[in-house]
Amino acid sequence: MTSKLLHGRELNGKFFASNRGKLSFEEEFQKIQASRPDIWRYRGTDNVADSTLEQMLIDLQTPEGQTETDFLLAGGINGSLSFLEVGKDGKHFDYGVTCIPNHVWPSGRVNLSNGGVAPQHIWRPPGASVQTSSRISSLKVTGKYSSLATGDASRAQHALITTLGSEFSGGYVYILSLIEPIDVTSMIPQRMHVVAPFSCTIWTADYNSHTSQAVIGTNVGAALVNVETGTSSWVCHCKSDVLAQQFDQSGNLVLCGLRNGAIVTVDVREKQGVSARLIKHRIPYLSSERSGRKPWFELKGHISLSSTVHMPSSISSLASLQLYDQYFLASSMDGSIKLYDHRLTKRGAVQSYDGHINSHTRIRLGVDQSERFVMSGGEDCCLRLWSIKSGKLIFEEKFSESVLSTICWRRSERGGDGRLTYEEELYGQCPILGAWLGSQEGIFHMQWS
Repeated sequence: MTSKLLHGRELNGKFFASNRGKLSFEEEFQKIQASRPDIWRYRGTDNVADSTLEQMLIDLQTPEGQTETDFLLAGGINGSLSFLEVGKDGKHFDYGVTCIPNHVWPSGRVNLSNGGVAPQHIWRPPGASVQTSSRISSLKVTGKYSSLATGDASRAQHALITTLGSEFSGGYVYILSLIEPIDVTSMIPQRMHVVAPFSCTIWTADYNSHTSQAVIGTNVGAALVNVETGTSSWVCHCKSDVLAQQFDQSGNLVLCGLRNGAIVTVDVREKQGVSARLIKHRIPYLSSERSGRKPWFELKGHISLSSTVHMPSSISSLASLQLYDQYFLASSMDGSIKLYDHRLTKRGAVQSYDGHINSHTRIRLGVDQSERFVMSGGEDCCLRLWSIKSGKLIFEEKFSESVLSTICWRRSERGGDGRLTYEEELYGQCPILGAWLGSQEGIFHMQWS
């Protein structure tokens, strides 16, 4: 298939005709590469990243001086929060744990064609973890990319962290400062502080870098939190848990995915006087046939009723697209994954992605930097990858014995948005792309070139 594409490019240039219409050589080539990845699992990382996982670039202070370093920040269901250095193998110190990658897919010989290389080791420094009182429920790194359009990488500034809460106490909102260089021997405890405690369960959160505000999703609604002052205000009250959230690019609106399957758009801009009061709404369900239950549910907030979306079951994950700011992806716990347009929500989904398996698990969607692919684990322990544009299932394999519940796309080494230059197209010099994956079994790395 690759040779046919290369031949077509020589004859027709960057675009060529097919029975599916006019196609881009670059897009079709990346689909083929993505369908044939190599996957490794890191020994000694079990139960480290089964709740949250993010990659970031930070300044590390070492005995030799300051150096720019890639790290993974991982959160566990057991409440652990850990820093893992990528690639240095602890060369600055004589202690710590090195986690070595073992090839798990495809079986047999490793496919390192087109200049691909095996992934680097992960190093777990001493003092680079902390134990919280309950499950790490969300993790957002700010300053990760200054511009997705140009792909300019920037150092992480802060990490917003929330805990779920327990039967003895509610959840907490934390900020981990990453502005100053990190001392590898004491990374987290000295940099992490409580922004606000809550008496309710905190399921999810998102961060608005424009205003230094975070929005949290709880079992009683959504609240806006100022991460600098710790003050909070409720922007939505609802009896259905807010399980997923996502700010739009303006930071004025936030999508809230509810347990009852609705996705509501909340205006979080500060209101004055009478308009500051939360407005009561009755939102009809998609179908009135709900086994004798009311055909509507009630919530309070500044809601855009015309933008409400209904999915068949509880919302598992939301992901707004940045290159196409009117679009967002949503998954629900019946296995549905769909693409929506804010302007056309009454018409239903723009695209659907078949094959996902879920029934009750909160599984995160992962979107690559070029916004060509969406990836998700499933309750059958398979990993699946689809083309966002066509909806086609590109990759589907099982290589883990537990659900791959967290996904973090790898930061591009070439600093771009994942798109090929003309020289890369012409000579096949493609960047290495891929993702970090987390499950109870450990951290996995998936890559193709």
